[in-house]
Amino acid sequence: MTKRTGSFRRKTRYKLLKPIREKGKISIPRYFQLFELNEMVILKANPTIQHGMYFPRFHGKTGFIKGKQGKCYKVLIKDMDKEKIILVHPVHLTKCQT
Repeated sequence: MTKRTGSFRRKTRYKLLKPIREKGKISIPRYFQLFELNEMVILKANPTIQHGMYFPRFHGKTGFIKGKQGKCYKVLIKDMDKEKIILVHPVHLTKCQT
């Protein structure tokens, strides 16, 4: 058995990068935003806050809110042919316009 190379944020130099005008303190309403059940959301990580962040492979995917667990939301996404439920803090979610 070999040891796993790298960590959680390996090879994400540009994926988890904020635009220059969005750097600095985060907005409080975005941190405490609320979502309804079955609402469509987009996974967009905020790299300044690590807790409640999903695995970087799911960055940019859309999903549906299926419940709440503590401060985080259960989001149902489709990864290839499988449906997966991941726990995501609301600071890493944005509401989908469609």
